[in-house]
Amino acid sequence: MIVVAIMSMIGSGSGSMLVNGQSFCHMSKAGLKSCLPSVSGENPVPPTPTCCLAIANADLPCLCQYKDSTLLKSIYGVDPNLAMALPVKCNVVDPSFHC
Repeated sequence: MIVVAIMSMIGSGSGSMLVNGQSFCHMSKAGLKSCLPSVSGENPVPPTPTCCLAIANADLPCLCQYKDSTLLKSIYGVDPNLAMALPVKCNVVDPSFHC
């Protein structure tokens, strides 16, 4: 899931997930953080233009590799279904998109 990968990168800050602390699957840390309110909490908000720009520039197949991660939900509170919906909500991909 897209934001699953996002939150693991933000929370861990690990070198294996961040390339020189700059990006993860072609998303900057700022871009990843901008998507967090749209994929977590009891009342997630629609994705912001900043989040959608980050998603538009992301390597979606790379992010999809993390769609089944359980760490994001348990540690970061990211809803995997909301995360997977971001590319469609941002009109980055066709509504039939699935990882």
